[in-house]
Amino acid sequence: QVQLVESGGGLVQPGGSLRLSCTTSRSIFESYTMAWYRQAPGKQREFIALVTISGSTNYAASVKGRFTISRDNPKNTVYLQMNSLKPEDTAVYYCNAVFMRNTYWGQGTQVTVSS
Repeated sequence: QVQLVESGGGLVQPGGSLRLSCTTSRSIFESYTMAWYRQAPGKQREFIALVTISGSTNYAASVKGRFTISRDNPKNTVYLQMNSLKPEDTAVYYCNAVFMRNTYWGQGTQVTVSS
């Protein structure tokens, strides 16, 4: 059973920072593109960022320049560094692993940006 274990969510004030982590097995991490999505209340899940096994990255326009995705290969972990957070970044953030037709999701971690 594939597991993606997320951590790092919480409550932060506007303008603050958080770093999310997602750890999985080596077999998944070595082969799959890793990504982050988020889902705000009443909205559809949306793509945030991805990093390929070669380290190429892509970002949604709404977070480009504020969020950074990275992967730590020895730790089988992908990170999402979130800076300059805004109230509209409030959502449940999900880790995703995808390779061809296979995709897996983490359980989600809540990020709340509020004063």
